[in-house]
Amino acid sequence: MLRWGILSTGMIAKKFAATLGSMGGEAALAGVASRSLDKAKAFAEEYGAKAYFGSHEELANAGGIDAVYIATPNRYHFESAMLCLNAGKHVLCEKPFTTNAQDARKLFEAARGKGLFLMDGIWTMHLPMYHKIRQLIAEGEIGEVRHVRAEYGFAPAGARKEMKLDSSLGGGALLDVGIYNIAFAALALGLNPNGIKAHLNICDAGTDDLGTVILTYGGGKSAALSASIGVAMPIEGVIFGTKGRIALPNYQHAQQMVLHKDGEEPLTFEMPFEVNGFEYQIREAARCIRGGLLESERLDQTFSVGVIKLLDDIRKAAGLRFSFE
Repeated sequence: MLRWGILSTGMIAKKFAATLGSMGGEAALAGVASRSLDKAKAFAEEYGAKAYFGSHEELANAGGIDAVYIATPNRYHFESAMLCLNAGKHVLCEKPFTTNAQDARKLFEAARGKGLFLMDGIWTMHLPMYHKIRQLIAEGEIGEVRHVRAEYGFAPAGARKEMKLDSSLGGGALLDVGIYNIAFAALALGLNPNGIKAHLNICDAGTDDLGTVILTYGGGKSAALSASIGVAMPIEGVIFGTKGRIALPNYQHAQQMVLHKDGEEPLTFEMPFEVNGFEYQIREAARCIRGGLLESERLDQTFSVGVIKLLDDIRKAAGLRFSFE
């Protein structure tokens, strides 16, 4: 059984902890850390953590913890992950992996140098439905892929919206939800477009609250990706090919998919989650660590750095810089 620590106690940390508690003994929550000891204690009591700490350094250096899930704000992913790697812990880091590709490369170099497992937390890439999509594309079920469309927008309010858009934390729609669009498109088109057109609306917080990105690839292939924090959008994804299309009404929580093949009746696939979808990345991390692997074949350094590099390029094209850069 892999013993997990969680760094930070926010919403995504709570989801991860709840997932661990619903996996029937496959994994254990061994510790949680916050800059506030009271918050760490309350989190530990709610989710059954065996230990709690009032500093990130204490958890990183604690015994009885095999791997750490980094759930700090975007800006601090690099330093949080490096802290845990330097303390000898395997790491799963919530997306975006880092706020720039240079830092992403440094983390993988550090992990490899210490013989530790490191994985980016784009949890969707481990979903059973995504494996099915890869299979359908590889088998030519929709012919040659020509275009991908994906949208993802939500409308938080109050303090949550302020935090999501905070430039000092590396906020904004592109890194928060637009990254899922990019990962979905990469299933069919990869991460090396030869052209980028990006329109990001820079709001009063200094980050993007709404944007559309057009990626073009060789052979006339393209992707159109829209993301927002402030405008609710269906989380739809469609992969268009020369012989049909693959459509997901919710490509993030991908439990249903419809295969449309030209001249044939639509075929629906149902793949319900066992818990909430996070269980698949947790199992993948455990599988790799037990097997002595330093990276996941499903979500390796090439993919993770490629995603961040593409985000860097999109931000550059749109003129978006964070306040700490």
